[in-house]
Amino acid sequence: MLFLRISLISLFLLGCGSKEISLKQTDFNFDWQFRLIDSTSHNQAWKTVRLPHDWSVASSFDSIHGEGATGYLPGGIGEYEKQFPLNLSKDEMAFLLFDGVYNNAEVSLNGEILGNHPYGYSPFYYDITPHLNTNKDANTINVMVDRTRYADSRWYTGSGIYRNVELLVKNRLHIPIWGVYITTPKITKDQAEVQIEVSINNHYPEDKRVTVITEIFNMDGVKVGESSNDFSVVKEGSKIVTKKILVKEPILWSVDNPYLYTSKITISEGDKILDTQEIKFGIRSIRFDANEGFFLNGENMKIKGVCLHHDGGLVGAAVPKGVWERRLKKLKEGGCNAIRISHNPGSQEFLDLCDEMGFLVQDEFFDEWDNPKDKRNNMNEQSVDYITRGYTEHFQEWAERDLKNTVLAHRNHPSIIQWSIGNEIEWTYPRNGDATGFFNNMHWSGNYFWSLPPNSPEKVKEELKTLPKGKYDIGETAKKLANWTRELDTTRYIIANCILPTASHESGYTDALDMVGYSYRRVLYDYGHENYPDKPIMGTENLGQWHEWKAVMERPFISGTFLWTGIDYMGESNNGWPKKGSNSGLLDMGGFEKPSYHMFKSLWSSKPHVYLATQLEDKSIYKADASGNPVEKKPDGWKQALWGWHPVNEHWNYEDGETSIVEVYSNCDEVELFLNEKSLGTKKLSDFEDHIYKWIVPFREGTLLARGKKNSNLVETQIVTTSEPVAIQLISDKKELDADGYDVAHITTQLIDKNGNPVKTENHELSFNIDGEAELLGVDTGANDNVQDLKSNRIITDKGRCLLIIRSKKATSEITIKATSEQLTSNTIIIHSK
Repeated sequence: MLFLRISLISLFLLGCGSKEISLKQTDFNFDWQFRLIDSTSHNQAWKTVRLPHDWSVASSFDSIHGEGATGYLPGGIGEYEKQFPLNLSKDEMAFLLFDGVYNNAEVSLNGEILGNHPYGYSPFYYDITPHLNTNKDANTINVMVDRTRYADSRWYTGSGIYRNVELLVKNRLHIPIWGVYITTPKITKDQAEVQIEVSINNHYPEDKRVTVITEIFNMDGVKVGESSNDFSVVKEGSKIVTKKILVKEPILWSVDNPYLYTSKITISEGDKILDTQEIKFGIRSIRFDANEGFFLNGENMKIKGVCLHHDGGLVGAAVPKGVWERRLKKLKEGGCNAIRISHNPGSQEFLDLCDEMGFLVQDEFFDEWDNPKDKRNNMNEQSVDYITRGYTEHFQEWAERDLKNTVLAHRNHPSIIQWSIGNEIEWTYPRNGDATGFFNNMHWSGNYFWSLPPNSPEKVKEELKTLPKGKYDIGETAKKLANWTRELDTTRYIIANCILPTASHESGYTDALDMVGYSYRRVLYDYGHENYPDKPIMGTENLGQWHEWKAVMERPFISGTFLWTGIDYMGESNNGWPKKGSNSGLLDMGGFEKPSYHMFKSLWSSKPHVYLATQLEDKSIYKADASGNPVEKKPDGWKQALWGWHPVNEHWNYEDGETSIVEVYSNCDEVELFLNEKSLGTKKLSDFEDHIYKWIVPFREGTLLARGKKNSNLVETQIVTTSEPVAIQLISDKKELDADGYDVAHITTQLIDKNGNPVKTENHELSFNIDGEAELLGVDTGANDNVQDLKSNRIITDKGRCLLIIRSKKATSEITIKATSEQLTSNTIIIHSK
C-alpha cells in the first residue's frame, strides 16, 4: 500500500462505532458459570455471573500478598463455562467474538481447544462452526484465564472476561468480522466522497453471484446516498468490493457536534438476504502541521486531552457503559475534548461513547515491546520474578496479530485521530538513556524535568553509534510496528509517547512516526521544533498543572496535550499502602471533581467559572509576605509543580481567628471575595502569574463567596461553615432504568447539616439497603487511600460522602434505596426499572 507522508497532507476519515448487525446476533454476556482456582488448587464452587466480569475487584485489598503495581488486588486462575443451544442450517456459520479477556486466555468448545490469547487488551474471535454439536445437544464453551502473574503491569488490569462477548451467526457467504473499511478521500462544503471497502467471504463450494447494496442515512433516518452492484465471488474464496457514494452538504463530525450517519450494507442472492451490516459513522478531516498545530475540519484548535487507564473505580475493569458515560460527561463539562487510552487499546463501548460524545482519541497499542519494564518502577527491569512476567514474553509471536486485530476492529471510529505504537518504551533499551547525557553524567548537575539536554543532537547520535546494543533495536521495532499499522490504515497519524525524545529523534524511533509525543518534556518543545522542524510534536503525557498548558498556549506548533490523568486509577502505588492508586487525576476514583479539575475548567472552558478552595496558612504552599499579601513559600514553585494538586480544602470550618489562605480558580478577568457579605477586595487575574487568585483571610464562621466577572457576565460560588451532620442525603443521577441488565444508576451520598449543607469534615460508617430488581455493583469514597471492600453495602465515608452504583436486572421493578448509620438516616430514593 502506498504510504504518503501524512505530516504534510490533510487526512480525511469517515468512521464508525462499527457494531455488526448480522442475521442472527446473540447477546452472549448472560448466564455464565464461574469459579476461581486458587494457588493451592482448591477450586471454589461454581457461581452464576454475567459478563463483563472482573473477579479481582470483588476481593479484599491485600497489602501482604498483593502488589501495589496492580492495586493490591489478587489475580489467580479463573474458569468460565456457558452452555448454549445452537442449531445451524447447512448454509450458516457461527463466530464467537471477544472484545477483551485479561489475560492468557484458553478457549475451548465441547472439549476442543479453539485457541489461546495472551494479550489482555486486543479483540479476537473464533469460527466455532466445525466444533459445534450436531446432535442438537447443548454446546459448552470454556474459557480458562491465567492471571497468576498478578503484577504483570504497572496499573490495575482486572482479571477475567472483562469486556463484551458476542455470538454471531452468518450465512456461508458473508461480510467477515471487521470486514468494512470506510474513508472519505474528498470533503468539501458541498459534498463528501464516501469510499466503502467491503470484504466478502464465500464458504460455499460453488461460485456465487450476489448484489451488494449500500445505503447511507442521516440522523433523521433520511436516505442521503445509495449504491448497488452485482458481483461474483469464487467458491471458497473472497472478494473486496470498493464503492464510492457522494453525500451532499455533509454535516461534519466534530467535538462540538459529533454528528453520526448510518450506513447499511446488504448482500443478497436474488430475493434472499445473505448478510446485513449497519454502521454509525462520522465525516471529518484531520491535519497535524509541524508549524501550526492541529486542524479538525480545516479549523485550527488545541487538543485539550487527558490520559485514562481502563478501570472504572469500584467496578474494576468490567466497566458498564453508563459508568464511562458519567465520567466522560464530567470531563467534557470541564473543557476536555480528547482522550489518550493509556497504555492499551480501548473497548468498543468506550470508543462508541467517544464517537457519540465528541472526543478525539489516541488509541495506544503497547506499554512494552522487545524488553520488559520493571512493573514496580517505570524503568528497565530491575528484578526478575514470575508474577511480573508481562506482554514482552509474547511480543515476538503475537505483536503483529494483536496490533492488526486492534486496527481492523477500531479503524472506523471517527473519534480516533492517532495510533500510538508505544508508551515510554525507551527505558527498556538502556543505551537510549545513556546517550541523552541526563543520566550517569558526572559533569552535569541539571534536572531531567526542567533542564535542557546536556548533549547536543550530534553528541547523542555519536553516543548511539558507540554504546553497546542489545538483542533488539528500538528503531527497527518501531518501523515494524508502524508498517503493520499502515498496511491497514493510513488515515491517522502514527505517534508514540516518548520519554527520552532527545535519543528517540536520533535512534531511528521517530523516523517511523508521523509525529512525536513528548512525555513530561515540555521544556524540550522549542528544542524539538528547532532541531527537527519537519516533525509535528505535541505533549502526550503531561502534568495537570498550569505551567504545562501555558507552554502549549504559547507555542502554535504544539497541537495540545494529554494530562496525566483525567481520572484517578488503581495501581502504580508500590510502597504506598494504604494507597491503592494514583492521585494525579482531575477527577477521583468516584468521578468526584478535584481542585485541579476546576483549574483546568477555568483554562479549557470559555464559560465563566469560579471555584473556591481554602487552607490554613501553616499547611498551605502560600504565606503572607511583609505587606500581608499571599506569596509562595517556595518562590516560583508553580513553575515546577509535579503530579497531584497541592493540599486544599473544600470547606470553611476552622478555629476562630486562624489565618487561612483562600484560593479561587477562575477564568474571569476579575474576582471579588466576600465574607459574610463584607467585601475582602476585588483582584484581577492578570496580577497572578500562577493563574490562582489568592486572599489571606482570618477565619470567621459564616459564608465565603467569590463573584467573578468576565466581560459583562457574572458568576459566583460559595462555601459555608457547617454544623454537625444530622442526615444522609442520597441523590441519584437517574429516576428510571432500562430493565435490560445493563443500565446503571449512580447514587451520591453526602452527610448534611441542619441547613442542608454538605458536611465535609466528618465521616460515618454507612449501610445501604436496596429493595427491588437491582444489582449492587459496589461502593467507594473516591479516595485513593480507601482500601475498604468495594463489593459491599457498607462503607466509611470520606469528606462525608461516598458513591453507590447499582445495575438493573432483566425485570421490571420499583427499586428503593436507603442509607443508615448508627446516628443518622437518609431520604429514600425510588428508581423505576422498566
